[in-house]
Amino acid sequence: MSANRTIILLSVGHGCVDVYQGSVAALVPFFVAERAYGYAAASGIVLAASLLSSVAQPLFGALTDRRSLPWLLPVSTLLGGLGVALSGLGGSYAMTLVFVAVSGIGVAAYHPESARVARIASGGSHASMGWFSLGGNVGFAAAPLMVTVAVAGDGLHRTPVLVLPALVGSVLCLPVLRTLTGRAASGGAPESAAATGDDRRSFVKLSLAVSCRSVAFMGLSTFVALYARQRTGGGTTAGTVALSVLYLGGAVGTVVGGGLAGRWERVAVVRGAYLVGVLAVAGVVLVPGPALYLCVALASAGLYVPFSLQVTLGQDYLPSRVGTASGITLGLAVSVGGVAAPLIGALADATSLRTALAPLILMPAIS
Repeated sequence: MSANRTIILLSVGHGCVDVYQGSVAALVPFFVAERAYGYAAASGIVLAASLLSSVAQPLFGALTDRRSLPWLLPVSTLLGGLGVALSGLGGSYAMTLVFVAVSGIGVAAYHPESARVARIASGGSHASMGWFSLGGNVGFAAAPLMVTVAVAGDGLHRTPVLVLPALVGSVLCLPVLRTLTGRAASGGAPESAAATGDDRRSFVKLSLAVSCRSVAFMGLSTFVALYARQRTGGGTTAGTVALSVLYLGGAVGTVVGGGLAGRWERVAVVRGAYLVGVLAVAGVVLVPGPALYLCVALASAGLYVPFSLQVTLGQDYLPSRVGTASGITLGLAVSVGGVAAPLIGALADATSLRTALAPLILMPAIS
């Protein structure tokens, strides 16, 4: 199978997995409406998926650095889907947390190995890694619509239908696994780069930037649907549109980031994007009415232009630990922000949602 076809399959499979990261945030308004959860309780659902995922992804990355585990791709895809599919069935808050945590573990297991495989298939191409990252962002963008179609009419007991993308994604992994097996049998290229030239100091700085970026994006993705309803006076549709714009802006930002990296040095592109993100996140918090949607789109693009560039930077900084680098920059980039979500929710319960979102303006500035 050609390298381009492998990247396409991995990209689509990545989307089928990241649907479930987006689904957790997209389900929050339905949990609030149907089960009367407060902001803190609702954000705790995001925390359950994010906390285990953020802790587990570097561990899975270290594991894949020690040995190739391509079978993780279909297995972790199914695990991610099953957790979200069952989340609406548990009547208790505790069972809901358990199911979304299971989904988070599946997502955690997927990212390091898939990024390692994508790097092998692409030969280290920034553009190819950009397309691989785009697949995940498209999955994020599709999540609010998918959740709304599945759940809005008949309630949370319809969440089992959300397992369908996982079934598709796991099947798409199979040709990739056959290709990897064929390369190994024919004595193809090794699966990882030589262990030379680690720049740990730069990688630590990059990881801190990734973490701050994650707090900003996950804070917005958890609460922007509820906030848009307040600021625009709209109903559930207004919130779904805001969340979709947030995720679609990320998809556009990923493509733009790959193009900009072809013209300018990656770190300069990342810095410029984060500066745009500061102004755009401030607009989300402060600008009322329909203009909010434009600010959401710009904030998402500013936070996602660095996305695939940070993945390749991390892999270049730690060439001897590509799995670990991928687990942190690709996985932690999305999940660690969920750890801060309950703090934002608690502040919103005590003050207002606008006040609670204001500190997010600082996150891209620090990045």
